[in-house]
Amino acid sequence: MSKLALRGIEKRFGQTLVVDRLELALEEGEFVSLLGPSGCGKTTTLRMIAGFIDPTAGTIELDGKLLSSAAGSVPPERRGMSMIFQSYAVWPNMTVEENVAFGLGLRRISDEEIRKRMGKMLEVVRMSHLAQRYPSELSGGQQQRVALARALVIQPSVLLLDEPLSNLDASLREEMRSEIRRLHEEFRITTIYVTHDQAEAMATSDRVAVMNQGRIEQVDDPHTLYTKPRTRFVAGFVGRTNFIECACNGTDAVFDGFSIPRRALAGGAALAGKVTFSIRPQSMRLSLSGSQRAGQVPQIQVKVLDRAYLGEHWDYAVMPIAGSTPLRVTAPPPEVYAVGQALWLEFDPTQMAHIV
Repeated sequence: MSKLALRGIEKRFGQTLVVDRLELALEEGEFVSLLGPSGCGKTTTLRMIAGFIDPTAGTIELDGKLLSSAAGSVPPERRGMSMIFQSYAVWPNMTVEENVAFGLGLRRISDEEIRKRMGKMLEVVRMSHLAQRYPSELSGGQQQRVALARALVIQPSVLLLDEPLSNLDASLREEMRSEIRRLHEEFRITTIYVTHDQAEAMATSDRVAVMNQGRIEQVDDPHTLYTKPRTRFVAGFVGRTNFIECACNGTDAVFDGFSIPRRALAGGAALAGKVTFSIRPQSMRLSLSGSQRAGQVPQIQVKVLDRAYLGEHWDYAVMPIAGSTPLRVTAPPPEVYAVGQALWLEFDPTQMAHIV
């Protein structure tokens, strides 16, 4: 039995359909992110799980017990869940330790047990030395640690996070997403994390559910999601990619300016008619003279249209000499090519994902 199950969840505001027959199940201790652009329904889904709004249709179950349906819902305070908001929502008039202990005090736990659990939690989030400070004396990252400690100390059955890092700068976001994953590994609390940032979702999650227009388009582990996207939306939203189309004949897949034997493509025997593939910029390689693997992998002549140096890599735009479809290719910093230069482009057909 799943820890948390969303079955055919739907939410309408008037005539506007925000969440459309969403299905999702989480196992005990699993970390799942809802990833998607603004307006795709991910925060509305989280708020239905928390009990702040009722679904228009469908049900939400926790440990096999009904939490929400169109007929009514269990109140948020009786769900045994903790939620962390984008704004941190720490109490400004309480010290760090008072913020962390607040939820325990509401549960009629003894003072000794409160002190014990609060002290241990402050150690876990590395905030013991700041226990007597007020939120106004803390950085954004430190306030987020307080919010995490307050949410975790009550030992919730499910932890909900609504874009908790969006107010932090880039370096702090990277630090805190690692911290969130570390805390998950320690406590193994079933977690749902809402974000529009693919790096956050990929770095923290066991599985990522990509949402678009109120529906989940694909749910998979981060590696599968990136390397084997099932739809054009997923391929384009999770990282950068090239979309290339082909027409399949008896033996070959004919692309713009080159062709590949169908047998070299994953599931090539079943392909027919016009087909679209996704291939990532880092899955291709540029060179001056081609490689010795000619005949084993596709190698085509291209010309450099544009380039940008991004520190960790070069970003090249190239055009097949025999075609008219531009491609994006990344290359290591030492591989410097000029605009207008003729090169060879090599790629592995197994890195091409068939999308619908």
